[in-house]
Amino acid sequence: MHLDELRIFSRVADLASFSRAAEQLGLAKGHVSTSVQQLEARLGTRLLQRTTRSVRLTPDGERFLDRCKDLLADAEQLQSMFQPAMGGLSGRLRIDLPTIIARDIILPRLPEFLAAHPLLEMGISTTDRRVDLVHEGFDCILRIGALGNSDLVARPLGTMQMSNAASPAYLRQYGVPRTLADLGGHRLVHYASALTSHDAGWEYQDRADGNYKMVPMAAALTVNGTDAYQAAAIAGLGIIQAPTLGLRRLVESGSLALVMPAFTAQPMPVSLLYANRRQLAPRVQAVMTWLADLLKPYLLDSK
Repeated sequence: MHLDELRIFSRVADLASFSRAAEQLGLAKGHVSTSVQQLEARLGTRLLQRTTRSVRLTPDGERFLDRCKDLLADAEQLQSMFQPAMGGLSGRLRIDLPTIIARDIILPRLPEFLAAHPLLEMGISTTDRRVDLVHEGFDCILRIGALGNSDLVARPLGTMQMSNAASPAYLRQYGVPRTLADLGGHRLVHYASALTSHDAGWEYQDRADGNYKMVPMAAALTVNGTDAYQAAAIAGLGIIQAPTLGLRRLVESGSLALVMPAFTAQPMPVSLLYANRRQLAPRVQAVMTWLADLLKPYLLDSK
C-alpha cells in the first residue's frame, strides 16, 4: 500500500464523492478512481459501494477507514519529527475564520507565522456561515457562539465580551436609551443565520437572579452576515448587540457609539473545532495553538 492511496481513499470516504475528493486534492477524477480501485485490489476487498447517485463505505471500508486515518496520522508524525530544525512545518492547511477576526487579528500576524514555516501552504476561508468541516475539507474552524450537536471535537478558547452600539444619527433621531423601559421607543437590527427567524429581542443579564433574559423588540431589518450587521447600524437602521472586539474600530472612528453598557448580551463562547481523530497532524496542532495565543488577549475566561 502507498500513503497516497490511503490519503485519496480517506478523502473519498469522508466526502462520499470521487469528484469532490478529486477537486479538493487537486487531482483528476480518473486518477482518484483508479487509486481506490488499486487499493481495493491490494487488500482483496471492496471498500466503497458505488452507485450512480452515491458512494458509501462497505463494512470492510468502515473498519479500514479508522485504521487508515490512524496510519496517516502516524506517518505524518514521523515525517515531521525533525522539521522544526529543517525549516518548520510543511503541507497544506485549510481553516475557516469569522470575517472580522480574520481581518483584525489573524491576517496582520500571518506573515510572521508563514515566515517561520515557509513550506506550509495555507488556505483561509472567511465567512459567517457554518461551514461543514469534513465535507468542505477544512482542518479546523474557529467558531463564535453556541455549539450545536456535532461529531466534531471542540476546544474552548474563552468568551467574547458583548457591547451595544448605534450610529450617532440614529441616536439623534430616537434618543439615547438608558433603561430597559426606554427600548419601547427603539428598534434593533436583527442578526440571524436564517432570515426567516423572527425572535428579535434585546438580551441582558437580570441583576436579581443573574440569568440572561430577552426583551422582545421590533426589527426593521434582519441580516445574516457580520459586515451587513455593522453596515446596517452605521446606516442608522437600529441598535446592534455585537462582540466588543468587532465594534472597537467603528467606535474609535465615530461611526458608532456605545449605549446601555449595563445591559449587554451574554458573552459569546469562542471555540476551535476539528475532526474527531486519534491524532492531529502537527501543522493542525501548531496552527490551533497559534490561533489560541493570538486570541487570548481579546477573550474573557481564556483557556
